[in-house]
Amino acid sequence: MKTAKRYLALDVLRGLTIVAMITVNNPGSWSHIYQPLKHSVWNGCSPTDLVFPFFLFIVGVSMYFSFSKYGNTLNKESFKRLAKRTILIFAIGLFLNSFPQWARDFSKLRILGVLQRIAIVYGITSLIVLSARKSWLPYISATILLLYWGILYYFGNEAPFSLEGNATLLFDRAILGENHMYHGFGIPFDPEGLLSTIPAIVTALLGHMAGALIHKSEETKIIKQLFVAGLTGIAAGLIWGLIFPINKPLWTSSYVLYAAGWASVVLAGLIWIIDIKSYKKWTSFFVAFGMNPLFIFALSGLWANTLSRIIKFTNNEGQLTSGNSWLYHQVFVPLAGPLNGSLLFALAHVAFFWIIARILYQKKIFIKV
Repeated sequence: MKTAKRYLALDVLRGLTIVAMITVNNPGSWSHIYQPLKHSVWNGCSPTDLVFPFFLFIVGVSMYFSFSKYGNTLNKESFKRLAKRTILIFAIGLFLNSFPQWARDFSKLRILGVLQRIAIVYGITSLIVLSARKSWLPYISATILLLYWGILYYFGNEAPFSLEGNATLLFDRAILGENHMYHGFGIPFDPEGLLSTIPAIVTALLGHMAGALIHKSEETKIIKQLFVAGLTGIAAGLIWGLIFPINKPLWTSSYVLYAAGWASVVLAGLIWIIDIKSYKKWTSFFVAFGMNPLFIFALSGLWANTLSRIIKFTNNEGQLTSGNSWLYHQVFVPLAGPLNGSLLFALAHVAFFWIIARILYQKKIFIKV
């Protein structure tokens, strides 16, 4: 039997991912981070590596419910709306990359990033789910993952899944140019690059299929089905990972299945705890973030850039230092030491943006980004 019930767990998971994204993106010092809050150096998957795919998964889940207003079909009105939102999200990401614009060397501007990937995934996934038969989605997803595996294997060098030899590196260099790519890996390589965004679309498609399952299944069956699907994804990812490594920077096909599997398991657990067992008192903190997720995330990025690139203070040695560094060394290190102070710095950011999110939620202000 079909249900139109709104599951609070969806809002909580969306908010939880935003809290996690703010936490891992805003340590007091990148030299002092607890291991679970670090990304894997290359192959492998840490808890932090699950945050971004969790968000894309919940984007896909939300699509299933939100697109009902368009009759779940691609028409002139739905295309205009999704195109406008795609462009807006991408433009905000590009704005944050270039901020502050008056002090930016645009010849070395990074074009892509987290919000840009969200925009591309949202736009292409929307076109697929609004135009293709729902029964085709598993086959479309499988085809994309298999093709991506083939592209990386056949178009890379003798070490096709390595940092230096992968095909995404060659593709993005040709399209974007080295000056417009991420340089945090020691070479021009973009972990949110164009080619690796293709399998990320499947992360959202799997979320959309999970949304269909939630909508069409009886409440007593939802937990079991999501849990079984999640465990299947985790197992499939681990097995495939033996020959096609689980790797977030490359967003490998095994990583897609593994991360989506965990997202399905966590969502099943949250639905059971929150919507079936009605343990809801603890959820308001995360719901506030989940009501304006992209706005809060973008605002946190703008603040981080402002604190590190614009605001300056004089430290104890008389040197001019960034607001980020000054706050960490002058406030949080004395409070909790280098490692715990770095974590406390990140949690202070979470608390600050929760206040903003809570005010917006209480006033029923929902900023559509």
